[in-house]
Amino acid sequence: MPYSAAHKANSRERILKSAIELFSRRGFEKVSIGQIMKLARMTHGAFYAHFASKEALYQASVKETLESSRAARLVKGPLSVKHLTDLVANCWNLQELERKRDPGPESVLFNEIGNENAEIRTLFEASYLRVKKMLETRLIALGRLKKLPFEPDREIIAEKSRAILASLVGAVAIAKSLPEEAERQHVLNAAQRHILRMLGVEESEMEDMLGATRAAF
Repeated sequence: MPYSAAHKANSRERILKSAIELFSRRGFEKVSIGQIMKLARMTHGAFYAHFASKEALYQASVKETLESSRAARLVKGPLSVKHLTDLVANCWNLQELERKRDPGPESVLFNEIGNENAEIRTLFEASYLRVKKMLETRLIALGRLKKLPFEPDREIIAEKSRAILASLVGAVAIAKSLPEEAERQHVLNAAQRHILRMLGVEESEMEDMLGATRAAF
């Protein structure tokens, strides 16, 4: 007796959910189809009834992550520098990244640095552009409200967004590779302070902001 459409949809969702959890923690190369199916509590052979390849599943998992990410929802919040630091903290907070309770598009940037697979590189670019666009949208709006120390010129905003992403991704990539927790946190703290200074946050305000964003995550 053939499976119902509802059963097939449920099975696909289980595979996709398991893939998102594993890919966001380990990246494409370090996850196997067998591991995904084991987490989904399904047989290995059932995989190809839903996805043509591991690459196809990865693409679906990235698309789902981009559409439902916490970072994307944060962009719709109030227009304030404090709210932007919450968005930054979502990318920056290593503990959140390791738990992967709600992975965002930034997880692709952190996990797939240097991946030579052509399909994965295309998805890396899409994830990068998505996060960059989110940052640019917030910076332009805040700039127009005179809440930033630079003009809301699109070229300036694009450059600031690139600098923020470079600082975030580089800091997290380094921190994830360090065994000592204290040094990991020092790297992440330095990156966030750099970003806050770029946004014009005074040193006197910085500690309160950092404490608030960490408590939130």
